[in-house]
Amino acid sequence: MSFALRPATADDAEAIHGFIYELAVYEREPDAVEATPESIRAQMQSDRPPFECVIAEVEGTAVGMALFFQSYSTWKGVPGIYLEDLYVQPAHRGAGYGGALLAELAAIAVERGFARVDWQVLDWNTPSIEFYESVGAEIKRDWIPCRLTEDALTAMAARAPGTLPREKS
Repeated sequence: MSFALRPATADDAEAIHGFIYELAVYEREPDAVEATPESIRAQMQSDRPPFECVIAEVEGTAVGMALFFQSYSTWKGVPGIYLEDLYVQPAHRGAGYGGALLAELAAIAVERGFARVDWQVLDWNTPSIEFYESVGAEIKRDWIPCRLTEDALTAMAARAPGTLPREKS
C-alpha cells in the first residue's frame, strides 16, 4: 500500500474536521466539538492560520493527521511545536503511521530550529501513553494542565486593567 505524508491545505478541511470529531468520540467528548469544516477552511485560508497540519494518506485517502501550532519556551528562549491532535483512524493503527506523523513533526521542529514538541495525553489512554514512551517521549506527570474557558475566561478577562492595546484577530 502506498503511504505518504503531506501538508494539509484548505481542501482538507472536511477530513480534518472528521478526524477531530473521531478523536473527540474516542476521548468521550463528541459534543465538545464546535469547529466546523467551514470554520477550519476559513482559518486555513486566513493571512495568519492559527495552526498547521500534516495529513497521512494511504492510497491517496487521508487516514490521519497531526494538527499543531507554534509555541514558545521561555527557558530555552526559542519556539517549539505544540501538537494539539495526533490521530490515525482505528483501521490504520499499528502500521507506523502515527510514528511517521510524530517523526515528521520532530523533523519540522529541527528544521526550524525549535527546542521541542509538546502535547498532552489523557491519563486513561494507556495505548497512547505506551506509544509515546516507546518513542522516547517524557510523560510529565508532575505538570498539571490548566485552562480558562467560558465563564471563567470571561471573568478573568474582566479583571484586565485594559491599558494594553489589543490586536484584532
